[in-house]
Amino acid sequence: MTPQTFETTIAGQTLRVETGKLAIQADGSVFVQYGETSVLVTVVMGDRPSGGDYLPLFVDYQEKFYAAGKIKGSRFVKREGRPSEESILTGRLIDRAIRPFFDSRLRHEIQVIVTVLSMDDRNDPDVPALFGASLALAISDIPWDGPVAALRFAQREGVYVENPSFEDRAEGTLDSIITLNKDGRLVMMETGAHQAVEQDIVAGLEAVTPSIQAMLDFQREVQAAVGKEKRDIPLAEDDSEKVAAIKQAMEGDLEPLLYGDKYSVKAAKQELLARLEQQFPEDMDLVHKLIEQVVGDMFKRGLLESERRPDGRALTEIRPISAEVDLLPRVHGSALFNRGETQSLSVLTLGAPGESQIIDEMEEEYKKRYMHHYNFPPYSVGEVRPLRGPGRREIGHGALAEKALEPVIPDVSEFPYTIRIVTEVLGSNGSSSMASACSSTLSLMAAGVPIKAPVAGIAMGIVEDDETGAYKLLTDIQGPEDHYGEMDFKVAGTETGVTAIQMDVKGSGMTAEVFAEALERAKDARLHILGIMNKVIASPRESVSEHAPKIEFFMISPAKIGEVIGSGGKTINKIIEETGVKIDIEDDGKVFVSGTEADKLAEAVEWIQSLAYEPEVGEELEGKVVKIMPFGAFVQIKPGLDGLLHISEMSTQRIEKVESVIQLGQTLNVVVKSIDQEGRVNFSLKEKFQPPQESA
Repeated sequence: MTPQTFETTIAGQTLRVETGKLAIQADGSVFVQYGETSVLVTVVMGDRPSGGDYLPLFVDYQEKFYAAGKIKGSRFVKREGRPSEESILTGRLIDRAIRPFFDSRLRHEIQVIVTVLSMDDRNDPDVPALFGASLALAISDIPWDGPVAALRFAQREGVYVENPSFEDRAEGTLDSIITLNKDGRLVMMETGAHQAVEQDIVAGLEAVTPSIQAMLDFQREVQAAVGKEKRDIPLAEDDSEKVAAIKQAMEGDLEPLLYGDKYSVKAAKQELLARLEQQFPEDMDLVHKLIEQVVGDMFKRGLLESERRPDGRALTEIRPISAEVDLLPRVHGSALFNRGETQSLSVLTLGAPGESQIIDEMEEEYKKRYMHHYNFPPYSVGEVRPLRGPGRREIGHGALAEKALEPVIPDVSEFPYTIRIVTEVLGSNGSSSMASACSSTLSLMAAGVPIKAPVAGIAMGIVEDDETGAYKLLTDIQGPEDHYGEMDFKVAGTETGVTAIQMDVKGSGMTAEVFAEALERAKDARLHILGIMNKVIASPRESVSEHAPKIEFFMISPAKIGEVIGSGGKTINKIIEETGVKIDIEDDGKVFVSGTEADKLAEAVEWIQSLAYEPEVGEELEGKVVKIMPFGAFVQIKPGLDGLLHISEMSTQRIEKVESVIQLGQTLNVVVKSIDQEGRVNFSLKEKFQPPQESA
């Protein structure tokens, strides 16, 4: 392929694409540069079917430290290791955007690899990475019904900013990335917000849509110029006679497979499978597949024709909710949240600032003081599988709940703790991530964390008729509605506004009008849930648990940090050893002292403040005369801190000899007169002595 370059302008910056130059043995490859952020995206499809009964799609997003001009890692290992959580989340974002547009009958393995080659200080690689994945698939010979394109926008000081800088995202009230399909319909969204009102989110979507449409048009232009003819891949087809026979054998036994509680549905399916296995012992894979298809059709038809949900609820009805706090002794905070068969237990731990997590990513290294970890054990859905480390789904759900709560976490100056919440999903039948946000909010308030407002979350769904466009929105979707439905739309927020959104659409996408309607339905549900949570615990407790460490926060002059630490850490280690506290000192002079014993904590604080003490001009102090010289006396106000009381400042009249008015070891009340550039202190007596009267 002859190398070719294409360019366009998106959100005021050049979007540049090169094809036919790099990774030319891949089925499709593009080099995408936006600003100075560059990614290489490759796609390859295997030559033979994998043999499974699902679409084997793999999306890998690779961060390279050289892309940011940095050498990271330990002293002994400098090669990049396992993907960071940010890499995993970006990989999931790309996967969710492109997966719906493959034919589900495709059985050849497909791998998309995104490699970040360079990164500037403005443009996040996620947008060019998703754009590149779509374009690489579009120009390849791999069957795919794209393109798709995404763009990020922020709201800062009331203004919508397309392709915002990292500063815009950090300082703004809204940070969102949305993906549109080839028809301009919404298929994926990720949003974090500081209690944004729903209308602002809808307006942001409308504002950024023209730029995304331009990105879609640009992809079509490139595809028309260099795109390959799509391969004719045999799709997984079933024996029509066998299909008809199995469907006929199923008749009359299908409704119990959908309508009822989880246990009755499971029992009905097992009974049907046992009967069909006797008739079709060699075709059980096909039997399972057809049951899925037939039940899915029944689900969709029941909702569109008669608004019939699997558990009999109305479209806007939320399952029964209950909650409680303080389940566990000794822990710093705990709460249980139940919604239908979904059950979420959140356990909170408070720690010293030094226990925050150091995040070492491609673009920066920073400390993270609020962490949310989500666990999804197999028993939560009545299954058996090996216990392993957290998978991509668990990392993604934990990140969503963390994003939902982060805007209400108090500033470190108000609440100087490291906060870790672990959510154990004890039961799952629909939106355990949003249940996690609810139980975590309750655990925060139970632990005495002064959050700005309680947060609740809900999952919405949709069923749409592809031919007529008729649709039904579903509030609080459960397992079958997520599985057979065409949307999973999670919204979390406070009474005031939205804090997080995650949306995926399986079908043909969603219009802006339907999105706005779904957002308002989610608001109604969120307010309902918040009302129930408010009855369990209405506000954060006034103090933290007696089992949590106590923390004192204060500031010292950065110039005094060295005196507190001492040579080789000798001073600070002595304080820690004698008081048993933990001490964290930051470069700007923030000091955090944590401990479990109040008297030892107070002793350590007083010790540090004494070492870091700096007098101020005009301050009245008590000191002891430690040295007398002909020109004055040195008065010590604290150990290691003394100043000069000049002879002229001892009396209202001239005196010839210091010893005529003061003595060594005498206690005096002095006033700070001045402090020179080198930090030397000069005193004056608060009440000056009268000179001794000479005898006649």
